[in-house]
Amino acid sequence: MQTFVIIPALNEAACIGDVVRETLWQNVAHVIVVDNGSTDDTARVARDAGAFVVSESRRGYGYACAAGVRAARDAEVLVFMDADASFLPSELPRLLEPLKNNRADLVLGSRVLGSIEAGAMPPQQKFGNALIAFLVRALYGIPLTDLGPYRAVKRELVDSLQIQEMTYGYPTEMIVKAARKHARIVEAPVSYHVRRGGESKVSGTVRGTILAGYRLLTVTLRYAWVPD
Repeated sequence: MQTFVIIPALNEAACIGDVVRETLWQNVAHVIVVDNGSTDDTARVARDAGAFVVSESRRGYGYACAAGVRAARDAEVLVFMDADASFLPSELPRLLEPLKNNRADLVLGSRVLGSIEAGAMPPQQKFGNALIAFLVRALYGIPLTDLGPYRAVKRELVDSLQIQEMTYGYPTEMIVKAARKHARIVEAPVSYHVRRGGESKVSGTVRGTILAGYRLLTVTLRYAWVPD
């Protein structure tokens, strides 16, 4: 499969180089780093490490993901990965295996099924993640344990979803819209680690935590009762 890895990045110069290099060791065609308005050397470090760098000045995780999707024109499979080294590129084969064997259209890396390093996920993030996962299970009938952003998905499915959420809710909209299309969604266990540098844009601040929780909740509920 022609696999492109998309890594949204905002001020991640401290760790983006290692993430890119470790990802390129896997069997992927390209690594695309989307610089989402960094004020440090994120773009240069990523490029020096071997990534194709795309600039997206509009701040927002969804904007960055969408820019990466547009840049991955020849991809058959898209992988979304965080830039802070909290997820391991070496575990990428776990996400790709169900796609290669045609058992899934979207594979979600589950930290709940895998492992979470002490200190990697603050209590408020764990609570919010568990709450939204419960709502997705209840409203969409998916046996979901985690909303982890580390995921692999068929390009044709992403194109069909027409995702509108351009902030923190992008990954959740992908899940719920895929569920409404009856796409095959499975989870694969992954490990989650303390970030190697920088500050989390979600759990690192009270404002980020509240905004992320609000966007995830509204996106989860928005499509639950929309007619097919």
